[in-house]
Amino acid sequence: MPARELVVLGTASQVPTRQRNQNGYVLRWDGEGILFDPGEGSQRQMLHAGVSAHDLTRICVTHFHGDHSLGLAGVIQRINLDRVPHPVTAHYPASGQGYFDRLRHATAYRETVSLKEEPVTGDGVLAVTADFTLEARRLSHPVESYGYRLTEPDGRRMLPDRLAEHGIAGPDIGRLQREGVLSGVTLAEVSELRRGQRFAFVMDTRMCEAVPELADGCDLLVIESTFQDQDAAIAEEYGHLTAGQAAAVARDAGVRHLVLTHFSQRYPEPAGFEEQARAAGFTGGLTIAADLARVPVPGRR
Repeated sequence: MPARELVVLGTASQVPTRQRNQNGYVLRWDGEGILFDPGEGSQRQMLHAGVSAHDLTRICVTHFHGDHSLGLAGVIQRINLDRVPHPVTAHYPASGQGYFDRLRHATAYRETVSLKEEPVTGDGVLAVTADFTLEARRLSHPVESYGYRLTEPDGRRMLPDRLAEHGIAGPDIGRLQREGVLSGVTLAEVSELRRGQRFAFVMDTRMCEAVPELADGCDLLVIESTFQDQDAAIAEEYGHLTAGQAAAVARDAGVRHLVLTHFSQRYPEPAGFEEQARAAGFTGGLTIAADLARVPVPGRR
């Protein structure tokens, strides 16, 4: 199993269909498991997808429409029922605190897990770990909504030919990495920059400045395309994107792999979304999300 991958729990907007559960996505990122927008039925979809409650370390909710949050009650209770041994952090719009409280305490259960609430109050950094920085940006939707972006720190890749040229081998390589210089040879002379990987999650929004900011340079972008291009006026009215709009953002942002999801029930077949994404000029990797699909984060270049 890839150490970094997206697990799709559901792809439907507003209501489930015969083929699509309501929203739900799990990002596996090394030792972290981030659950995004758990709609109704997410707990059961996790079982089908092979995702355990123990896998979850964070929950990120973009906004408090039901198809993005009604599954919180079941997931939170499952985390406690299974006695997850580590703290779980929840990020969500601070304006929806009342909704979160009611979902967290929807019924009686025994709380056994540390669920840390860290509401989002505006644009900026939410968390910094050794493996990534998690940020949020305000989107444009009828209710307060945020997109999330995860950025891995840049590192350095050692170059064997240059190490050999300077006679550096064995433990001396580690020493050079720690100290930055060895016998007059700098780390920069025998290595090259390795850009950290980037992931973004953009749900319910019309086009706004935050969308390309979140998408910029992403290795994997998960973005809503509720409507097809012929329904652009409806998308704008209700605060959503079309397939062509989402793909154009990915094209201009240099996204390597694009995942389109959150499909309106008016489109029983997904073929049109792929056609419109390609027509918009996006040439990178493309996934039209399906329930229980797994999408690896592209390997480093």
